[in-house]
Amino acid sequence: MPVLLDLSHTSHTRARTGVQRVGRSLHAALGKRALAITHDPHLGAWRPLEAWEHANLATDAAHGKRGARWPLLAKIRGRLRRHFARASSAGPLAGVDSAGLLVPEIFSPGVAAALPALFAATRGPRVAVFHDALALQLPEFTPIRTVARFPAYLQELLAFDGIAAVSDDSREALLDYWRWLGLARALPPVKTIPLGVDAPPRSAAPHAPISAARPTVLSVGSIEGRKNHGALLDACEQLWARGADFELRLVGLAHATTGRAALERIRTLQRAGRPLRYDGPLPDAALHAAYADCAFTVYPSLREGFGLPVLESLAHGKPCVCSARGALGEAARDGGCVPLERVDAAALAEAIARLLATPTELVALAAAARARKFRAWSGHADDLLAFLRELPARS
Repeated sequence: MPVLLDLSHTSHTRARTGVQRVGRSLHAALGKRALAITHDPHLGAWRPLEAWEHANLATDAAHGKRGARWPLLAKIRGRLRRHFARASSAGPLAGVDSAGLLVPEIFSPGVAAALPALFAATRGPRVAVFHDALALQLPEFTPIRTVARFPAYLQELLAFDGIAAVSDDSREALLDYWRWLGLARALPPVKTIPLGVDAPPRSAAPHAPISAARPTVLSVGSIEGRKNHGALLDACEQLWARGADFELRLVGLAHATTGRAALERIRTLQRAGRPLRYDGPLPDAALHAAYADCAFTVYPSLREGFGLPVLESLAHGKPCVCSARGALGEAARDGGCVPLERVDAAALAEAIARLLATPTELVALAAAARARKFRAWSGHADDLLAFLRELPARS
């Protein structure tokens, strides 16, 4: 019996930001053990994914927009079915036998309103993946609508039978919020189940030490406020002004509002002739190549729920400069990183300069990265299913 896997947002976007990458990777790792579903607002019901939605999940093409997109024909088809079939709120899922429900996305208000109908049609336990509470921890770097929505989302999680937090830091953030609300009893169990990491292709270079050629410092991550690219750009400008010879390469989708200041700073530095390259989002093959070509990476984010780019860098054998705090500290603690107590411009500049000037340290860090064991997405999927089976069955 498969589990139902809600991909209501991921199946309608080709963006590859963190949550979408989790949804796609989990879908691939579960395979036939899951039935991918979506809430169709035009049908007014839940249903299995259609071919065009599966194509969105399978594509490797990077896209510059985060929002969900519905083709006109899909909208019309849903509305016609709704009109003629008079679909129930459970819709095509009514009567489907399943082992439970997994929700790996941060669901929207519209999906949240439709969850009771899905719960009623699901016999097995219901598990949600919890990524982070950054909207409340760093509201100044978060879109206003997201901040306003988040308390309701954290309350809606209480309706699930279990919560799979992606890190110990995220788990404690969720429990702390619920305790702050005075909800000390009758909470669903919250278990840390770390995410998987995409393995690099076998052809990827294990390491690229500093050489006579201009080295590349890579930073992978969405261009948005809390990712702290402003501090990284200031750090690199300080080093370039002192005569340091390296290229900074940025990869990631820019947020239209919170990433605007960083984008303007990127353009200013490029006009000044600084060796700065911004690629936007990249497909997987190009991203693997970017890791292979760099000397090391910098992930300047102030705070994360998990920090996939740190572990992906290490999986490619590339050392990473990152925060020593929270979930990023969890990712860094087993070696291969330069963990910083502060990720301001001065600290970032010092760490980058040290690695550029000390090839022996870089080689040692790369060796430590290659010695680490990394969790595959199949392991994450297996642990989610095991957690679901531990929870009480519903009638």
